[in-house]
Amino acid sequence: DIIEQLRLDVEGGSSLASSMEKHSAVFSPVYVALIRAGETGGLLDVVLTRLADNLERQREFQGKVKGVLIYPAIVIIGMVIVATIMMIFVVPRLSQIYKEFNTQLPLMTRVLIAVSNIVVNFWYVVLLLLIGLLWGFSLFRRTPFGKRKIDELSLRLPIIGPLSRQIMLTEFVRILGLLVGAGVPILESLGVVSRVVGNEVVAGAVRDASKEVEKGFPLAWALGQRPEAFPPMMTRMLAVGEETGKLDEILGKVSHIFEVDSEQQVRTLTAAIEPIIMVVLGVGVGLLVIGIIMPIYNLTSQF
Repeated sequence: DIIEQLRLDVEGGSSLASSMEKHSAVFSPVYVALIRAGETGGLLDVVLTRLADNLERQREFQGKVKGVLIYPAIVIIGMVIVATIMMIFVVPRLSQIYKEFNTQLPLMTRVLIAVSNIVVNFWYVVLLLLIGLLWGFSLFRRTPFGKRKIDELSLRLPIIGPLSRQIMLTEFVRILGLLVGAGVPILESLGVVSRVVGNEVVAGAVRDASKEVEKGFPLAWALGQRPEAFPPMMTRMLAVGEETGKLDEILGKVSHIFEVDSEQQVRTLTAAIEPIIMVVLGVGVGLLVIGIIMPIYNLTSQF
């Protein structure tokens, strides 16, 4: 249906880019900017080929990142499900047995029984609190202040923060190189990238750098003034690209470097997460076993 609408718009005299811009849910600002540059420069076929290659690389990279995180996600979900079942079905029945024998329970067991009672008797309150927290978090994130604070926090998280920053920089450099290589003016390219980068800290740094580039400062210098968002290695390579007139080529090389580093970090994180998850899972199971088995052991020792 959208393609048919594009055809009708183009037949009516609209440009392809203007027609695509009406369907922002399908065509991103990067897509539209590239098509507009291709139409303006008479290189639409070249731009479409580059865009197709970029989308393919982007999907492949995102698939690798998501693929290695599936295992930890499945294990964590399994842990939550097992703990919930224990709290709802197992612990209440055992607590009845303990009451009948009127024995002194260990601290861990009392904590488990208290949590179980809250989950079983006040599940609706717990559910409402969770929904309220998620709803409040969603509202807070929609505000400019909240989005920036959450994005700042996400970049400061141990292990996850540097990886998120690396992935964002990979996308930022790849998109910027694609736009510059297609002939999109640098200021327009920076404006497009700031809207699609996905992190308000990086997006704000790009917008500030764009203002300085507009005043005549080199792009590498403008980005280099914001080390919290852009690493020195990247700005030094961009400076070389600007001096040699091969900025798009250098951006492509930097993007490849970041992509390789991101994949390596993801593999390292996955290798580290597996034993960490096993340790956490073992500790959790151990606490449950201690809380459940210890009273039974104490009861049997009385006879």
